[in-house]
Amino acid sequence: MSRAEQDALSRTALGVFRLNGQFLAVSEKLAEPAGLTAAWWQVLGAVLPEPLPVAGIARVMGITRQSVQRVADLLVREGLASYEPNPAHRRAKLLAPTDAGRAAVRRVDPGHAELAALLQRELGGQEAFDETVRVLERLSRALTALEAFEPEAADAAPSAP
Repeated sequence: MSRAEQDALSRTALGVFRLNGQFLAVSEKLAEPAGLTAAWWQVLGAVLPEPLPVAGIARVMGITRQSVQRVADLLVREGLASYEPNPAHRRAKLLAPTDAGRAAVRRVDPGHAELAALLQRELGGQEAFDETVRVLERLSRALTALEAFEPEAADAAPSAP
C-alpha cells in the first residue's frame, strides 16, 4: 500500500468520524423539541416503514444489537413503540412505532426539512447534495464488501510499496 493510499484512508476515516459527531449533535437538537433523543429518533425511524426485530434494526443502522435493545426497551417503556409477535421467529419480537411514536417523529419533520434545505444550499444545490449521498453510499458498500478483512499479523514482513 502506498503512503498516498494510507493518507486517503486516514483522511476518510477522520472525516467520517467528524461527520458522525456532527450528525449526532444536530440530531440531538432536532429531536429534543419532540421529546426524543437522537438514538430514540434513529431507532423509531428504522421501524417507521415496517416493524423489525432488534437485530434487523442493528444491521440496518450498523450498530450493536445490545445498544438497539436498550433504546427499544426505553421506547416501549415510554409508549413510543411496542413489541409485536414475529411470524418468522417466535422469540425475536418485532419493534413497531405506536401512534405516539409516529407523532413524535412527525414533530421532528419541520426542523429536519429546514436543515435539509440549508444543507442543500450550503453544498451548492440538489445535484451536489445527491452526489454527496451517492459517494457516501458507495463508501458504505465498499466497506461492507470488506467486512471479512483481517489485517496481517504485526510481526509479518511489510508489504512492498
